[in-house]
Amino acid sequence: MAHYTTDEPVYALATPFSPSALAVLRASGDGVTKLFAPFFTGRLLSAPSSSAVHGFIVDGTGERIDEVMVIRYGKGHGYTSEEAFEIMCHGSLPVIRRISRLLEECGIREALPGEFTYRAFMHGRMDLTEAEAVEEIVSSKTERGASDALFRLTGSIHSEAEKAKDSILDILASLEVQLDYGEDEIPEEWEFPSERVDPICSRLLSIAATYSSSRLWSDGALVVIAGRTNAGKSSLFNVLLKQNRAIVSPVEGTTRDYIEADAVIAGIPVHLFDTAGLRDTEESIEAEGIRRTEDLMEKADLIVYVIDPSSGDVPPDDSRVLAVYSRLDLTGSDGSLAFSSVTGEGMDQVIDAIAKRLTDGLDACTGVPRIDSERQRDALIAASDALKDAEQSMQFGYDVVAMYLQSALSSLADLTGETTGEDVLDRLFSSFCLGK
Repeated sequence: MAHYTTDEPVYALATPFSPSALAVLRASGDGVTKLFAPFFTGRLLSAPSSSAVHGFIVDGTGERIDEVMVIRYGKGHGYTSEEAFEIMCHGSLPVIRRISRLLEECGIREALPGEFTYRAFMHGRMDLTEAEAVEEIVSSKTERGASDALFRLTGSIHSEAEKAKDSILDILASLEVQLDYGEDEIPEEWEFPSERVDPICSRLLSIAATYSSSRLWSDGALVVIAGRTNAGKSSLFNVLLKQNRAIVSPVEGTTRDYIEADAVIAGIPVHLFDTAGLRDTEESIEAEGIRRTEDLMEKADLIVYVIDPSSGDVPPDDSRVLAVYSRLDLTGSDGSLAFSSVTGEGMDQVIDAIAKRLTDGLDACTGVPRIDSERQRDALIAASDALKDAEQSMQFGYDVVAMYLQSALSSLADLTGETTGEDVLDRLFSSFCLGK
């Protein structure tokens, strides 16, 4: 795994490498502007920080490469808090390649994925929770996921961690007064302040509990449409996708392998599967399709089990199963969840039911910032566990209580990145996209 540094200038393309009206290349590091200035006709070195300068990029012979705008950032003012600049050029692939080669010839190396955000973190521009929120915004699949990530980017998790740390430090300070005295000199008995610690634990665990909900809105759910042959599975699949993706036929066993597609149902990103109908068969290809259906059902977050009302079929006994009846236009409603792929009747109810099942129990924690990081969840739980251990260890002496309180502080420091090791940082930032 490549190791991140802050001791040399770097550049990267911050927009997709594809033909477009504009492209943006960014560069950052000590002395980076002086390295690039000889190859730019604008007055870049004398430009105020955060100002845009018009000019041409030229090669070593003076030949023009492109007409561009360059935004210069003085040290302490840009995204990384380093000296930096951003080039806005035409989105021509040959132009992007030539500018990239020129930057490397200037002594500016290509950045690793996430290296700009790594530098922003290392220079104190943001803490680790805010750095993670940057990538979460970029990779979000829904408006809610992006909104939650933006809230984290403004420091909501950092603020919660600081409040908890301040309270724990106050408690630890009062305890250490006792530790400074000998056993015969203790001025008064110290009692564990449960009335202060318990709300901290509750708050930390409430934030940690939002992880599952946030992952649903950011990563989505695996939803499998299953049922017997000719039950209406492919019809439902097509209606949910709003396109005729799966073949619909009255012939049983038409779908012999699964079909998958991404969809958004009630704002929730969903990876949707239409599967082979379940039945006993001697035909080897269809049997393999049924086996794959069963494998997908094992992995599913939700199984939408489609039933033909005339078949006498019953849904599997599984908490992940949502039974849906088809052919509502032919059979009418008996109060069960049902739909018609012909008229569209009942589809709003089916969509609402899917959304309700996917979000059931996930939005119980309100009034706290949401997290989308397993690392953050684990740190929050570890801090809460340490506080509970501190409360339960009073019988073993003040020094043991103090040890657990220090452990809680350490977990909160891990949360914000104050004490996170380089290997963890390298692994975390390597998941970012180039240019971030």
